Amino acid sequence: MTGNVLLAARMAAAALQQQELADALNRRIEEFTGRLGTVSDRQVRNWLTGKTRSPRARQRRALEEEFDCPAEELGFAPTASGSTDQAQPAPPEDPVRRRTFASTAAALAAAAVLPPAPAAAPRVGMADADRLETAFAQLVAADNQYGGTISLETRALAFAHHAMELQSVGQATQRVRARLYYLAAAFTGTALWSAVDAHQPEEAQRHLDRAMTLAGLSGNPEVTLRLWGHAAVLATQQQHHQHALAAALAGRASTACRRDPLYRSLASARLAGIQAGLGEQLAALRTLEHATDAFDLADHSAPRPAWMGFYDRSELDGLGALVMARIGQHDKSEAYLHRTLSRLRPEYTRNRIYYSAHLALAQLRQDDVEQACLTAASVLPASSGDSLTGRTGRLLDTFTRELSTTAPRARFTIEWTDQYASRQGGHP
Repeated sequence: MTGNVLLAARMAAAALQQQELADALNRRIEEFTGRLGTVSDRQVRNWLTGKTRSPRARQRRALEEEFDCPAEELGFAPTASGSTDQAQPAPPEDPVRRRTFASTAAALAAAAVLPPAPAAAPRVGMADADRLETAFAQLVAADNQYGGTISLETRALAFAHHAMELQSVGQATQRVRARLYYLAAAFTGTALWSAVDAHQPEEAQRHLDRAMTLAGLSGNPEVTLRLWGHAAVLATQQQHHQHALAAALAGRASTACRRDPLYRSLASARLAGIQAGLGEQLAALRTLEHATDAFDLADHSAPRPAWMGFYDRSELDGLGALVMARIGQHDKSEAYLHRTLSRLRPEYTRNRIYYSAHLALAQLRQDDVEQACLTAASVLPASSGDSLTGRTGRLLDTFTRELSTTAPRARFTIEWTDQYASRQGGHP
């Protein structure tokens, strides 16, 4: 199934989330039918993923009016009258046409935020890079709140595309070019993390390969460290545990970690989690202690890139909780998670949900079934039209399986199973 990158790019350019677009379309339908439309968040997601290629006639009209263009320019197939919202099989796509569509989508999204490059061999300078840096910080903030989404991934790739376009439109110093390579790597890394968070490993691997090339061209050790961290998580998702260990070790040995204890703390905490998953209990606990020592040594007021803003004491405790869970010390994992959730900043919505799901598992593994179900219920989206990231959805799948094994006839198990089944349609 091929995602609708054109619609995603148009939404990114208009800064529209899925529910916001659904609401806007429903209002437009009301204007020309007299009755409020029934477009849902889930229908918009089906359009974005490519599951639905042909909206109903009134929805198609509303989309065309909302974006002021034909539906075909939004990535939808031409349809005759009587088209429905049922899933339509996507015809095979020519790879060249697919790349052309992706480039068009990237250009749309980037052009909506950044000024177009002048036609006459301009001078590309730090001001151009500064605008991209601001856009990068905004994407990082969106990722912290919403997690991996198709829209976020597309926006990140759009800005990476724009950064590389700036390389070819005019003159620039080597310093500016290195920074543009760094920004292209950073944006591609955000697309990579979005795919990892959504548990889309094949897509993530493609982004990783591209991002590593760009990072090498930039010569920036911080962005390379970030990518090694993402590579370790991706390899774990792919069950390539030795690759994950190698990536984590490469990150901790990086120049960035030698220069700054805070980077060394983050790399060590991630390495400890991988060692724990491999059964290396003593090594994991020792590495986690090194992470804590490095965190205490760091100058937390020093300037660092926007992506590093998430790493504070609450995140260190969260990574420590994962270590404890993987070595079977679930009481200690629960204690770490309570500290994490009490300290986590309000804007880190995605991480709060993710660590709450881990807390439910830690409680269940101590046979506290009632509290575990209450904690898990707090993670569920408000309605079936909302969604969780792929990582969190899979944690709740694990929770449900273990709950059915631990207490198959308990009232709380039955209630949770019914509640969870009613919301599963919202998972990515």
